[in-house]
Amino acid sequence: MTPIVSIIMGSTSDLPVMEKAAQLLNDLKVPFEINALSAHRTPAEVEEFAQNAKKRGIKVIIAAAGMAAALPGVIAANTTLPVIGVPIKGSVLDGVDALYSIVQMPPGIPVATVAVNGAMNAAILAVQMLALGDQNLADVLDVYKESLKKKIVKANEELKQIKFEYKTN
Repeated sequence: MTPIVSIIMGSTSDLPVMEKAAQLLNDLKVPFEINALSAHRTPAEVEEFAQNAKKRGIKVIIAAAGMAAALPGVIAANTTLPVIGVPIKGSVLDGVDALYSIVQMPPGIPVATVAVNGAMNAAILAVQMLALGDQNLADVLDVYKESLKKKIVKANEELKQIKFEYKTN
């Protein structure tokens, strides 16, 4: 099946975070690809990837990077596809540097941005975008969101069964 979501990481060291996006897309049966490309180390390859993604059938790009986090912005500058940026925690600034780099894009080059290490939310956002034009995927997303609700309701019921003893001095 041809991938419709592309997950791009600035480095394979980002894989432990981005696996969450890959797992969710896999669980929802959304075809995807995953690659490591660096805006600083492989700029020509990043530009070529972004300029050809639409021709290859990609509909949404999830781009993750830490520190200077130029990757999502460089990709967004070279495509009209939606780009979702995932700031990666990894520097002494705990990912805040990456967050600021991704969210502070100039006018005309938007990057939707999720929380630091928010790969799962990036995947959900990608699926929500795709579901606008795909009723089957919208139905799958509805089931997924309902499952989130059921988990919390179940956890709350289990919490009510716990007997706490309060001690005063």
